[in-house]
Amino acid sequence: MSGIPPAVREFLERALSEDIGSGDITTLHTIDPDVQSSAVILAKEPLVVAGIPFSAEVFRILDSTITIEHLTEDGNEVPPGGKLLALKGRAVNILAGERLALNLLQRLSGIATLTRKFVKELEGSGVTLLDTRKTTPCMRFMEKHAVRMGGGKNHRFGLFDGVLIKDNHITAAGGLREAIRKVRGNVHHLMKIEVEVGNLKELEAALEEGVDIVMIDNFTPSEIRKAVEMVINSGQRPAIEVSGGITLQNIRDYAIKGVDFISTGSITHSARAVDISLEITGIS
Repeated sequence: MSGIPPAVREFLERALSEDIGSGDITTLHTIDPDVQSSAVILAKEPLVVAGIPFSAEVFRILDSTITIEHLTEDGNEVPPGGKLLALKGRAVNILAGERLALNLLQRLSGIATLTRKFVKELEGSGVTLLDTRKTTPCMRFMEKHAVRMGGGKNHRFGLFDGVLIKDNHITAAGGLREAIRKVRGNVHHLMKIEVEVGNLKELEAALEEGVDIVMIDNFTPSEIRKAVEMVINSGQRPAIEVSGGITLQNIRDYAIKGVDFISTGSITHSARAVDISLEITGIS
């Protein structure tokens, strides 16, 4: 990735302030501020690493004199004992940033690791895995980065960069056709229109309205086959996205020929944090 966005850097600064507050009283009262140390961040279990640039930025914010060596790159699979980052600098500042740096790496690498498992289940199917907006508030940029490092792709980043008409939009607009027509009349001609459908009748209406993408939501695999057949027979060819109830155990059942995308929020909202630690390796 290229650079840390200002909003992410501000997030990191706020997170450091939350943790350190008026000062790290344990470290400041036990370690001379001039003591120099070396440290390493390493994996304690097999994982797909994500978050190295953000964790490194934590230490840069605390102390620009800390030297940071990237020992691997985001997206790499790392075995237990694999080293991620090496640090050299004032011990008090390395320890002050330890918890936030690890929290980020554990959370983001957990997302990347789970995403990689989903992607492997889809190998050979031709179906692309997508994330959703079900992310931790103010961590979306980082979490969607982690999805990409795991081999998944990003759906829209926010409400501002894509049209996705869902059930509540349909209700509030007075119907599916009405919602589609109102959006089409107000967005520019290059903006794709995606609509969520909950049954075959809604799918038929969406096809007749000529939408660009249909999100088939909470269908069974047998119902999805019928939906795909309906799309093919319609003469239209919107992209087909499947969502709802997707797990690591059943995702392959939904990777039906004709489906283009499968989206799941579980890769971000339910990823387990992986085990990563920081160890001081020397002092001077």
